[in-house]
Amino acid sequence: MLNPATGRLTVEGVVDLEAIRREGRKENYTIAPIGTVPADPTPAGERRAPGRGARPTGRGVDWGLVRTLVSGAALAAAFVAARAGAAAAVFVPLYVAAMVIGGWGNARKAYHALPRLDFNMSVLMTVAVIGAAAIGEWEEGAIVAFLYAVSELLESRTMDRARRSIRELMDRAPRVATVRRDGGEVQVPAAEVRVGDVVIIWPGEMIPVDGRVVAGRSAVDEAPITGESVPVDKEPGAEVFAGTLNTDGSLEVEVTRRAEDTTLARIIHLVEEAQARRAPSQAFVDRFAAVYTPIVLTLAAGLAVVPPLVFDRDWGPWIYRGLALLVVSCPCALVVSTPVAIVSAIANAARHGVLIKGGVHLEAAGALTAVAFDKTGTLTRARPAVTDVVPLGDRTAGDLLALAAAVEARSEHPLAAAVLREAQARGLRPEPAGDFAALAGRGARATVGGETVYIGNPALFEELGIPVGPAGEQVRRLQAEGKTAVLVGTAQGPLGVIAMADEVRETARATLDALRRAGIRHTVMLTGDNEATARAIAARVGVDEVQSQLLPQDKVRAVEALRRRHGKVAMVGDGINDAPALAAATVGIAMGGAGTDAALETADIVLMADDLTKLPFTVRLSRATLRVIRQNIAFSIAVKLLAVLAAFPGWLTLWLAILADMGASVLVTLNGMRLLRVEPRHRTDPPTSEARARSSLRDTTR
Repeated sequence: MLNPATGRLTVEGVVDLEAIRREGRKENYTIAPIGTVPADPTPAGERRAPGRGARPTGRGVDWGLVRTLVSGAALAAAFVAARAGAAAAVFVPLYVAAMVIGGWGNARKAYHALPRLDFNMSVLMTVAVIGAAAIGEWEEGAIVAFLYAVSELLESRTMDRARRSIRELMDRAPRVATVRRDGGEVQVPAAEVRVGDVVIIWPGEMIPVDGRVVAGRSAVDEAPITGESVPVDKEPGAEVFAGTLNTDGSLEVEVTRRAEDTTLARIIHLVEEAQARRAPSQAFVDRFAAVYTPIVLTLAAGLAVVPPLVFDRDWGPWIYRGLALLVVSCPCALVVSTPVAIVSAIANAARHGVLIKGGVHLEAAGALTAVAFDKTGTLTRARPAVTDVVPLGDRTAGDLLALAAAVEARSEHPLAAAVLREAQARGLRPEPAGDFAALAGRGARATVGGETVYIGNPALFEELGIPVGPAGEQVRRLQAEGKTAVLVGTAQGPLGVIAMADEVRETARATLDALRRAGIRHTVMLTGDNEATARAIAARVGVDEVQSQLLPQDKVRAVEALRRRHGKVAMVGDGINDAPALAAATVGIAMGGAGTDAALETADIVLMADDLTKLPFTVRLSRATLRVIRQNIAFSIAVKLLAVLAAFPGWLTLWLAILADMGASVLVTLNGMRLLRVEPRHRTDPPTSEARARSSLRDTTR
């Protein structure tokens, strides 16, 4: 199978390479096996990656451009000579030269297509040129050959822009890597790097493999993978990806995946597969063309033959009209109208960190009316944050938080980490604590300033025989708001209450507002949390509906119910726990797929970065794709019908037929490529974590 959008030829089974190359030459392609580096005329800045299958013939010289220019020069010279009154012996050979040079590649493809009874555009153009010459229409035949050569050149240039997005991805990963082996540093081809090797990446270098940082600190530009333009800080233990840029520090990275298995390689493979899959619109176009072309071919033959035979008309004019109808009958613009839009949209999405796994999912996303969100890890960060600090007695909120942070400094509990982050955001410096002990399932204790301090749930204080008093009312109030509340106190009683909740993404509400502006009519949050917590989060992010206390099978039923009520529904989740619900939705969308095998395999669309704002961009791009496809199909059919109708009264000349057909093809191609320019809308930068924490925190002094 040949995918012209990516230049990849896939052949199944045992094959003869030379036979494949011979077949490729018939269509003006050079076949290069993956892993080889064929000569490439593309400029260095636009060089194709090696081994990317089939590509147009040309080694150092663009013969298509040369033939077009020479054909045009011969046509112009013939036209001037004919208008100047020169003898036919002068301008006819020039017209013939323009026909032969401009139509040579076309005639070659037609020669190989005819035995297969493949009446493609090359066959129709060649028959039209030969027919024009046969009835003495030298000028018309030359114009047809030249215009077709120009249109092919323009189409190849415009389609190459879509391919370039994938080639840029391919060119991101370096070909060599600096590896530490046998006590030294050696450069080896990236393909030979083994899992477990330690790779050295210097400042300004591209990272050649996926791995885990074992030494060094730096910021890495991950835009090619996640679409995120802000460099991400990396330190020991952090993941890095092939094709990303190490900016300012050196890193030592332990390899976790071979070169062919990296996240970048999988993205490229999935995008190529996605571009090769047929979308519903494309299937419709193919069915339409299969019926339309034979009908118009029959009409062209009837137009050329019936009037002279039945009505005793002159053969010349009717053959000419039949040839014009033959030229315009091939549905080139219609056939190319959908693939170029799909290819452009998928390539653009990949460039911005959104992996769409096929035209069918792209079109489905453009028709969405409702979106369901998982809560944990999607609308929230799956990381608790302090929301309330309620001191009791004479202590301030800062005193209470510093005391709690002193106890939690040696704890590994997620809630302890939230307390420490909040203390750091406020600039607090807790006293050193001693005699720390973790009390499993209840809390912790430590000695701070010579006094034993406890932090934990009310059950801990009840076990210790410490009366909770008014603090109990505060705990119940905060728990009713869906928060986790812990007491901080000593043997004399509680000193205050600290409440925490899952940290809502700063961009969640803005994302839902943007989805509504993009045409999404209903949003719902599906979660396994209790109702109080679910409703508190739902109120903050602004979903239209919330369903809580759901098991995975309950989420599937909820998605199915949404589909019955709203039609096209997307499910947005983490790609692991939500896999059944993702599969049940019209479109399954996974968050944070970079380095996550489950997300890449499960979802129809993957947001490679942990960035919700890419979701409205995906919906807008999908809707724009549907609009462009509809425009292209309507325009192509309208041009065809007008041209066919114009052929019967003789208004359609050969050169006008080729202009209508190939002009329409170029226009729909250019219209489809506008999708490459769709960009994520700039948003107001969200507040810093410190500002957000302070603004959302309610400090109540009692």
